[in-house]
Amino acid sequence: MATIAILGTMDTKGEEHAFVAEQIQRRGHRLLVIDVGALGEPRLNPDVSRREVAAAAGIDLDALVARRDRGETVAAMAKGAPLVVARLAGEKKIDGLISLGGGGGTAIGTAAMRALPIGFPKVMVSTLASGNTAQYVGVKDIVMFPSIVDVAGLNRISRQILTLAAGAICGMVEVAAAARRPGAGEMPAALSADKPIIVASMFGNTTACVERARVMLEQAGYEVLVFHATGVGGRTMESLIESGLVAGVLDVTTTEWADELVGGFLSAGPTRLEAAAKQGLPAVVAPGCLDMVNFYGPESVPAKFSGRKFYQHNPQVTLMRTTPEECKQLGRIIADKLNQSTGPVSVLIPWDGISVISQPGQPFHDAFADEMLFDTLKANLRKDIEVIEMDCPINDPAFAEACARALLRHLGRDATGASRNFVPSVGAT
Repeated sequence: MATIAILGTMDTKGEEHAFVAEQIQRRGHRLLVIDVGALGEPRLNPDVSRREVAAAAGIDLDALVARRDRGETVAAMAKGAPLVVARLAGEKKIDGLISLGGGGGTAIGTAAMRALPIGFPKVMVSTLASGNTAQYVGVKDIVMFPSIVDVAGLNRISRQILTLAAGAICGMVEVAAAARRPGAGEMPAALSADKPIIVASMFGNTTACVERARVMLEQAGYEVLVFHATGVGGRTMESLIESGLVAGVLDVTTTEWADELVGGFLSAGPTRLEAAAKQGLPAVVAPGCLDMVNFYGPESVPAKFSGRKFYQHNPQVTLMRTTPEECKQLGRIIADKLNQSTGPVSVLIPWDGISVISQPGQPFHDAFADEMLFDTLKANLRKDIEVIEMDCPINDPAFAEACARALLRHLGRDATGASRNFVPSVGAT
């Protein structure tokens, strides 16, 4: 039997949360109800009151209620709820969390869920689950469950959806509990404690490189977690690096910086590439896929880019070639980020193509743009940062193996996993 927390505005959504509570109890689980409402009486009796949630954030609930400002109330509860659920999870008093809501409820519920660790079951039933959920999910594994109809009373549709959502959170906590039983074996987990972790960035256009390097790193005794460089992937990877759980970084797909600079749809923000540098982690970095800026369908491309070179990756993804001037700026940016490194770092440069489609004879081949990128990057790097240049494309097995070997050297290992002394080869070609 697990304890599932139900968090919500019990004044406006009490009936709906009560229905979910009943479904969870039918599965034999305990409940812990957290009220984050403020402007009306709760319709479902809480175990953690709104006053406790407000107090956790140092907020005077009476003063808050007196002002009757809904936006201020949502912001206040979104500040207190994460503190409450993080404490409850840390004390092992809850095993999962579910919440229901519209705009305000989703803001509060997901703020609480983002305070919970990866792997902790969390389900948000939301009217906003069918749109862009990046601001709600962040870099956590929150399951956004579309409510279909508004969370406003019970009807033939909402009952069905809420029953399924209750089943989802119950199933999640049951699987997690089963995996913890003696003799049950280990549940597959990204954060396995058995092997040191290496994180890697990948795109479809760098898959062959990362896959070959991953095999070598795993043979040397590491667990490799691969993140798709789609904006949220890069942010998630940076967040994991900051957590202190990572031993090394294979960042060969730095394409998100092209989107950040030019205005594409897959930016990971201006701090991309900073986490490993500041943590002092061993790292290998390559300019993978900096030849492309990502948009959705052709209709999503801003008019100001008319006349540029495009490639239709699929019906939902349109790629735009970076110009020589943009590549020059990207070279300077990447160098500036890597110059912050306090640990060993190598930069590997594939002169015959930084993606599948930038190789000679491919749609995005532009030798001058690549030269601007590489030369600017090298010119602005700290002189003690190793540079390895290779006359091959990024997906050549030789390039992938060079990336893996360089990272293993920084980690003090060889390809078999045996310890070795690392002597940097600064400026290698």
